[in-house]
Amino acid sequence: MSPLHGYRSAVTRLASAQKPGAGVPPYTRFVNRPMGRRLAAAAHVVGLSPDQVTALSVLASGAGLALLTLLTPSVPLGLLVGLLMVLGYALDSADGQLARLRGGGGPAGEWLDHVSDQARHGAIHACVLIYLFRFLPALPPLWLLVPMAYGVSSSTRFLSQILAEQMRRRAAGERPSASGTAPAGSPHVATDRDTRARLRAWWHLPADPGVLCLAFALSGVPAWFFVAYTALCVLNIASTVVSLARKRTQLRVLGPGPAADAGAPFTADRRPDGRGTTGTSGRARRRDRSKQTNPSP
Repeated sequence: MSPLHGYRSAVTRLASAQKPGAGVPPYTRFVNRPMGRRLAAAAHVVGLSPDQVTALSVLASGAGLALLTLLTPSVPLGLLVGLLMVLGYALDSADGQLARLRGGGGPAGEWLDHVSDQARHGAIHACVLIYLFRFLPALPPLWLLVPMAYGVSSSTRFLSQILAEQMRRRAAGERPSASGTAPAGSPHVATDRDTRARLRAWWHLPADPGVLCLAFALSGVPAWFFVAYTALCVLNIASTVVSLARKRTQLRVLGPGPAADAGAPFTADRRPDGRGTTGTSGRARRRDRSKQTNPSP
């Protein structure tokens, strides 16, 4: 099989195995995933592993952030920074698609992907803070809180998504439905015909990492970039608040159990709300142990 034929075959296979798109912000769904699909197919042809693609993603984003903070802004430099950030995000999609193409990834690969994502999120806003301090000296110091607030919002949202996904998986594993679909009481799966899912996708567009990556193309003109970055920050915080409230509501309907009390096993001696015990009381068990260690004469 020629490399070109192998590439086309891989693209076709990935397109047929693509994740559901309903509710996904438009940039990620219509731009980043297709780019990642082609990068994953190319990586498959040349024999790269998913972990190597993850490393390339971090390298591309790191190079863009280094140029942002170290070199004097210019329009060509800003376009290069934006290109590297967009490439890094596309490669971040490619590593997971490559893993599926090779038969599925393991926990180690998923862990590496999440850790690198979180490191990138933190580095982006830290580097923007340095960039604004260096190249926009007329900016009042109070405005330097913007990248700090953006970073907190981004990290909180990322952690919320990861935890909610893990808790839903745990609940589904503990209480699977007879049909093999989502467990009873869990949120329904959105489809393209779901109007709310489509509206939610557009509402979350400012929080799409790809949109922020595109904004870096304006970094050649610091004042323009700051306006765009601040607008995205405000919209991202509003979107994050809505997302946190929605996930909290979804998790509440799962009810008590392992998803609500991950710190201790759910046994017959423990109340579902985790605040005490059922069955044999704690005092009774202590009396039993006392009798065993100090038997009556």
